[in-house]
Amino acid sequence: MHENYELDQLVELVEQKQFRRLRELLSEMNEVDIAEFLDELDVERATLVFRLLPKELAAEVFAYLENTDNQEKLIGALSDKELREVLDELYLDDTVDLIEDMPANVVSRILSNTDASTRSQINQLLNYPKDSAGSLMTTEFVYLHPDDTVQESFARIRQVGLDKETVYTCYVTEHRILVGVVTVKRLLLSAYETRIRDIMEDNILSVNTHEDKEDVAQLFSRYDLTAIPVVDNDNRLVGIITVDDAIDVMEDEATEDIEKMAAILPTDKSYFQTGVFETWQHRIPWLLLLMISATFTGTILGFFEEALAANAALTLFIPMLMDTGGNSGSQSSVTIIRAMSLGDIEFSDWFRVIWKELRVAFLCATTLSAVVFAKVIVIDRKSTTVALVVSLTILGTIIIAKLVGCTLPMLAKRLGFDPAVMASPFITTVVDALSLLIYFAVATRILHL
Repeated sequence: MHENYELDQLVELVEQKQFRRLRELLSEMNEVDIAEFLDELDVERATLVFRLLPKELAAEVFAYLENTDNQEKLIGALSDKELREVLDELYLDDTVDLIEDMPANVVSRILSNTDASTRSQINQLLNYPKDSAGSLMTTEFVYLHPDDTVQESFARIRQVGLDKETVYTCYVTEHRILVGVVTVKRLLLSAYETRIRDIMEDNILSVNTHEDKEDVAQLFSRYDLTAIPVVDNDNRLVGIITVDDAIDVMEDEATEDIEKMAAILPTDKSYFQTGVFETWQHRIPWLLLLMISATFTGTILGFFEEALAANAALTLFIPMLMDTGGNSGSQSSVTIIRAMSLGDIEFSDWFRVIWKELRVAFLCATTLSAVVFAKVIVIDRKSTTVALVVSLTILGTIIIAKLVGCTLPMLAKRLGFDPAVMASPFITTVVDALSLLIYFAVATRILHL
């Protein structure tokens, strides 16, 4: 809701049973805000309010409900007639998304309230791999014939366009083969007697049904698309993907990457939809793995226990060295992972990436090394040799950390793993161990421990 008082006002109208006034307010609201309002209500009140909505608005609101549990309860509360009216107004891809999140008994009821043609299309979309363009597309699009005139095409758009997801972009097919694309703007600016083949664009950007949906979403960003056609292996047009679905994919992928980079197993549920036990299940595996891997640093410290005892001052700088190394590695890994997700970097660019990161690492390392040398002498009041050990360790640690941070994500992608797995927690653990090894190697050589 845009204003808190709106929600309070609507709830008050529900409690006072002022349904006429409530309906007036709802008719002036955006469907997203209405869905947010319904998500705040219990199922009995939500069903009551939902029934006040006009059919078309009700379907749009239903598609925007975030809580799948609320959708399921609402389906259970609606009669078959009411459910059929909602499903008739839903776009096909929204219906498929709904079915994928519902238990079998609810899916059975949804399918039983759709006509045979719709059921066939739903089953076709459900058979595509989950992460493919086919699973993301809708079959509700406008197609035109290349030999039709502009006038005939407008007549067709008026006839079928009401139930289509978009009418701005129309696709030109011949025997179901995609041969061109034309926008309504181009139609409006052309004479009525003009043939479609004379004004259509035949240089068409399309995707295959089995193409990865993340790659498809990147095409929208790269080419500023509002829709993209989906074809099968014979170049037959089978559906389209619209920009709103592409945005959802981008949001889901970004969320998944953030969760992996924070050492959390990804989930498709919102924060409050995920229970405490389920949240624990998603967090504990990586925490256990990182805890066990962190024992390497303890082993290294134990191995150099005598050296630390001989010069206790060295212990003071261990947290700073490990944190600096981890932060340096994280900077590189996050930058590279993001660039790979946007398609800016491929594995073939590994030499250019390493060369750039080496130069950046050298500049960062020399700057921090000089600062820490002065700090150890002036602020910490330690000897010049200790300051030299710490500053040289910083120099080596940052260079190694940035190399590790840029190469591990690229190597993971090459081996078929998600690069986000090689983000901050994992990189930090690796760099912590390396920074200690560098520290004690330098200290042993200079201080003769």
